[in-house]
Amino acid sequence: MLRLLLATTNKGKAAEYRGLLKGLNFELVTLGQAGISGEAEENSTTFEGNARSKAEFYAALSGLLTLADDSGLEVDALGGEPGVRSSRYAGDNAGDAERVSFLLNKLRDIPQDRRQARFRCVIAIAQPGRPTQTAEGTCQGFIALEPKGDNGFGYDPVFFLPEYGKTIAELPPEIKNRISHRGRAARNARRLLVNLNGC
Repeated sequence: MLRLLLATTNKGKAAEYRGLLKGLNFELVTLGQAGISGEAEENSTTFEGNARSKAEFYAALSGLLTLADDSGLEVDALGGEPGVRSSRYAGDNAGDAERVSFLLNKLRDIPQDRRQARFRCVIAIAQPGRPTQTAEGTCQGFIALEPKGDNGFGYDPVFFLPEYGKTIAELPPEIKNRISHRGRAARNARRLLVNLNGC
């Protein structure tokens, strides 16, 4: 069975990928399990650029087939912010609650019907000696007026989906994985991984 390195230190993201990639003929290992402590640079202005950079960095470091992503939130009323800076939007050391609070404060004068937003995810799959491949997924919604729900992480508690009448953090994991940006990108990535594994 081929090993597939999940290039993330985010436990919530790693758990999601284990569910999203379930059934594939790969042994999934995290950076910690592989004993890798190096840190890839994320200085691109695009999600694809950062995903490629991380996947190629950790593939070269480990010699393993590597999956990395870059994902974030784009809010139309903020000109696409926080975008690639989603995890650092409220400062390098801010936690999820601080980032959500910072975002809501920036939107405090914006009415609900003008809070259109999307989550975007780009997955890069890199292997030493082979071209890097990418897959993308998006999820459209609105930024809620206040956080709700305990499922998920990051901006999930304020990402409202009108078709469900709930935030992503209020949805059960099986629904979230089906409709989320990461879920959609992972479905596209599964096809790439199946082709790489020849099964």
